[in-house]
Amino acid sequence: MKAPDPDKLNAFLGRLVDDFGAASSASLVLLGDRLGIYKAMADGKSVTPETLAEKTNLDARYLREWLCAQAAAGYVDYNAKSKSFKLNPEQACAFADEGGPAFFAGAFEVTQSMWLDQDKVAAAFKSGKGVGWHEHANCLFRGTERFFRPGYNRHLVADWIPSLKGMKEKLEKGARVADVGCGHGASTVLMALAYPKSKFYGYDYHAPSIARAKQLAKEAGVSKRAVFEQASAKDYPAMEYDLVAFFDCLHDMGDPVGAGQHVKETLAPDGAWMIVEPFAHDDLKDNLNPIGRVYYSASTMICTPASRAQEGCACLGAQAGERRMKSVVKEAGFSKFRRAAETPFNLVYEARA
Repeated sequence: MKAPDPDKLNAFLGRLVDDFGAASSASLVLLGDRLGIYKAMADGKSVTPETLAEKTNLDARYLREWLCAQAAAGYVDYNAKSKSFKLNPEQACAFADEGGPAFFAGAFEVTQSMWLDQDKVAAAFKSGKGVGWHEHANCLFRGTERFFRPGYNRHLVADWIPSLKGMKEKLEKGARVADVGCGHGASTVLMALAYPKSKFYGYDYHAPSIARAKQLAKEAGVSKRAVFEQASAKDYPAMEYDLVAFFDCLHDMGDPVGAGQHVKETLAPDGAWMIVEPFAHDDLKDNLNPIGRVYYSASTMICTPASRAQEGCACLGAQAGERRMKSVVKEAGFSKFRRAAETPFNLVYEARA
């Protein structure tokens, strides 16, 4: 083996130290989220470990160490003069504002599931078999919903639906919508709140997620217009939907072409299939960036094993890209396909028969 360049080695080790710190901080983010520490600091007022202990009923000594670690990570601000800590507005938005457009704590729950499920995925590496979505730790289901919900809150009604030709007007007048692979139903409930004249049907094969979706719809007051049923992408009930939506799930499916064929069979003549996918370029070299790093990691631990666990096992992966998605849609029998919208985290496609 060739001897490493000392300067390049030191630079690489510095990168690894930074990554080690980030990985270590993830568990502390989960702790702060779980114990309500971030929410207790959301008002932006300066606190000491002692005053924070009074607000949270937690131990001051543990809080001191947690606050120091958070300050070192740049996740809270530290004032050396007053020896106090606070969340600035941006930090509060990311860690304390559950309903906001930039809430990020859920992403760390997804990361937690990768650690918890490592043995299952390691076994799959050896056997070539899959690990079904339902076989993962519960934090994956909760974390996925909490991670994607802020993006849906920010873009679904404001940008994505208006980007589909004539769809906003249809939903305002009254339409029938299927949300396939709905998970906990965040997208379904959001659309039901925005379009009170339309009816929404959420489908997912994962029974616990359907139960959670029903609860959230009830809490939001839309349970009569947002109904949920356990069903897969290839057998959900056919009733001529004006819109069928797949949010961040088509790439997880073993037979995405078969799912697309079922969509085509269940669409109204002038209906549209909205496919929301993780942002990805077509070529690997263009995905070697922070977003690609996140999605390739999730794809290795979650998406590819999920597809392998199903019939067809297409294994598109979370970085499938537009070219592969277009191929799937065309093979499913759709004649029209286009990129309708995009964000740093998502690509939105529109398909029509």
